[in-house]
This record gives sequence, structure tokens and C-alpha cells, in this order.
Amino acid sequence: MTVTLADVAARARVSPATVSRVLNGNYPVAASTRERVLRAVDDLDYVLNGPASSLAAATSDLVGILVNDIADPFFGIMAGAAQTEIGGPGDGSGRAGGEKLAVVCNTGGSPERELTYLTLLQRQRAAAVVLTGGAVEDPVHQAAVSAKLAKLADAGTRVVLCGRPPLPDGEAVVAALAFDNRGGGRRLTEHLLSLGHRRIGYVAGPLERTTTRHRLEGHRDAMRAAGLLGGGTGTAGLPGGGTGTAGLPGDGYDEERLTVHGPYDRRSGYDATLELLRREPEVTAIVAANDTVALGACAAVRDRGLRIPEDISVAGFDDLPFSVDAVPALTTVRLPLFEAGARAGRLAMGKETPPPGGIATIAAELMVRGSTAPPRT
Repeated sequence: MTVTLADVAARARVSPATVSRVLNGNYPVAASTRERVLRAVDDLDYVLNGPASSLAAATSDLVGILVNDIADPFFGIMAGAAQTEIGGPGDGSGRAGGEKLAVVCNTGGSPERELTYLTLLQRQRAAAVVLTGGAVEDPVHQAAVSAKLAKLADAGTRVVLCGRPPLPDGEAVVAALAFDNRGGGRRLTEHLLSLGHRRIGYVAGPLERTTTRHRLEGHRDAMRAAGLLGGGTGTAGLPGGGTGTAGLPGDGYDEERLTVHGPYDRRSGYDATLELLRREPEVTAIVAANDTVALGACAAVRDRGLRIPEDISVAGFDDLPFSVDAVPALTTVRLPLFEAGARAGRLAMGKETPPPGGIATIAAELMVRGSTAPPRT
């Protein structure tokens, strides 16, 4: 049953005219009244009536791109690439062709803001929605997102995930382009192990993010295969592989003690690295959640009077543009961010056929540079 303006008015205990004023934003309304109306709109999942809305003529030209932080190159690169496909140049005449208006929605990493933007895009009858980056691992939030995306899809909106794992129920999604974060994390740690590192600290991202978990799982898979964590068999062919079940014999290796979580920013990398060096002064390598965090880690190492990589190796993830210009250049894992964003844009526009089953795993490539070397003997 279609929800009407009158239904919202009754729920909020105001007149239909007041609801209209709140939604149009063209007349002052008391804050408490406005809050009641907006809560009623959300509770009833009210969508503006197309013929009655002055925005109706433009809604089919709107595409929303959701990012955690547009200032973060990880998201900026993907969003920019998607936008080139969504709102790319026409025939050069200045007239609009098949392009859409791409709107970047910056959530700040807030689950609530993510839901708010999806609701706003639903009300605007967006032609497509692209969600970038890892998802929040909270069952309640995941269910709410799935419900919103299902309603968007039912209304004809094309939904694409970019750098985000598939949803448990992915019927509402045209395509999910997922990065191989777990495989990339494993190969990065295997590289450090092959150099001879055993005491490896890990600066992880926020606990609640899928990207954090997958990259950390890859790291621990490599450590376990080398016999350095419980359940390992030491059969990975890495130097020093053993059969211990609790880490390095006699060394008290503790994966939790050598893991510090924090935001995906430089300050987090700096503070977490100082904490790791305090916990384990003999650490010989540090793996960072991403390249921005790795820059903070490098600064902390230098501020402790240590050299990279002579005293401590540092590695990142993503291969952001600045990583090759760091001194020394940063060993990292390359994710094809621009290519993934552009593909997401084409899928959102219907320019490209979705992958089989609607899911594609995008490979991660190890980039070995000067910031990693064998530990001092």
C-alpha cells in the first residue's frame, strides 16, 4: 500500500501542509515539529510522489556514490573513476546525452549517515547507487542496509557495491566488486616471513569493518601457516617454519598483543606503532592497515631513532599514489582502485554486463619496494 502525505501528517500529528513545508524546506518550522515529521517519514518509509514533486523530472538523472571519507585517496580514486563513467562527456555539444548527475555522499564512516543517504536517494528516485569500501559488521545495520537496497531496487534503482563484500541476500544488487583483501594480506606477510621476520606487529583498522577483518585474517593465515600461531603446521616452505602451536617457542608470541586497532588515518598509525614498540621492543617489522596508516608508522619509527628498513621494516596496503614517493618507497599491496571504480560506474549505468552471479573478486598485487628488508642478525 502506497504511503501518502496524509499518512505522514497523521503519524506526526500535524497538518499535511506542515509535512510539505518540512520536506520542501521553504518555510520555517519548529525544530520539535520538524523532528516529528522526519521521524514519521522514516517510520513509514515515505517517498515523494513523483508527479507532485518538483524534483521528479530530474530524479532519473541522479546517481549516488557513497564513500566513508572523500579526503581519503582510497575513496576519492574510486569515486572519481565512477563519476567519469556516470557523468562522462557527451558529444561535445554541451547538451546532456545519456549522462547522469553523480552525487558523492560522504558518510564519515557513520552507519547512521549511510542509512540516511540511502533514504534520501530513495526519495529522489535515484537511477543508481554505488556503495564503496568495507561494510560495518553489525547484523542490525546490515539488515537495515539490505532492506533499503531492496526498496531501491524494487523502484528501479541499479545498486552496485565497489570494494565491498557481497550481501548475504544479494538479489537487490546488480554487481558486487570485492577486493581480495584476505589474499593480499596473506601475501604481504608471507613476503616479510620469507625475509626472515618473526616478530611482526600489526596496525589494524577499526574492529567493526569487513576490510579490517579480512586483511587481518590474511596476515594471521600466513603466520599460522609458518607455524607462528596456534594451529600452524610449518609446511608453508617459509624460512624457519616450525610446528609450534603457540607461536615462537619460548618467545611468548601473542597475536593479540602484537595487534593494535585504530582508524584508517596517519595519527592512528603513529600512535599504534609507538604502542607496539612499547609492548614488544624487539619487533622487526610492522604491517599497517593501509598506506596512510603506514606513513604514520614510519614517522613513529623514525621518532624512536630507528631506521627503515635497516632496523624495522614497514609495509602498507592499497598502493595509494604517494606510496611510491615515500622514502624509502613503501612495500604495499596494490588494489586497482581506479579500474574498480570505473567498472562500478559502467555497471551502474548499464554499460557493462554484470559478472556471473553478480559477484567479482578483484585480485590484489604485492608491490615490493625499499621499506622492507631482512631483519638485522
